[in-house]
Amino acid sequence: MRRFTQGFYGYAFAMMVCLVGVGVFLLITPQSRTEHIPRVDFSIDVANMRRDASYQVWTPDPVLANWVPTSSRMTRGKDSEGRATVTWRLGFATAKRAHALLAQSDERPAAGFANRMANSDRPQGSVQVNGVTWEKRFREDKNQRSLVRFLPDATLVVTGTAQWDELSALAATLKQQSKLT
Repeated sequence: MRRFTQGFYGYAFAMMVCLVGVGVFLLITPQSRTEHIPRVDFSIDVANMRRDASYQVWTPDPVLANWVPTSSRMTRGKDSEGRATVTWRLGFATAKRAHALLAQSDERPAAGFANRMANSDRPQGSVQVNGVTWEKRFREDKNQRSLVRFLPDATLVVTGTAQWDELSALAATLKQQSKLT
């Protein structure tokens, strides 16, 4: 027994026992080969936004093929001047499995909201999407691209790690919803 606990043989024996243990663990652990991205239904947030927001809400209509809505969050708050605000964030896993987010709010100043969502205050040109001009922003250290649109009563930001073509595709699907009373 002594030769299994000391020297090279002891080391080799211990290594073999560890590898056998790892092999057994891998064999009995359940494994899934299919992708599972949790999907959320954001329709209740859309209805709440249409009722509570002071502005007309923009929603993706339709949701792009192979895109999965992964998060939806509506918040009420106050802006820097104490006015009530309503903000909605809708996150997606894109067809290429990158992240994209639609954020919209009536927060003032609008530039403050846009800067926070884009993690940048520096426009880097613009892009036309369905005849509408969107401001482009890029934050290299976070690999974050953003499209920003300032409206008279709200600010829209489409942002994430998705490439420009996917963010533009999301922006192209946005449709203004009528207000619910």
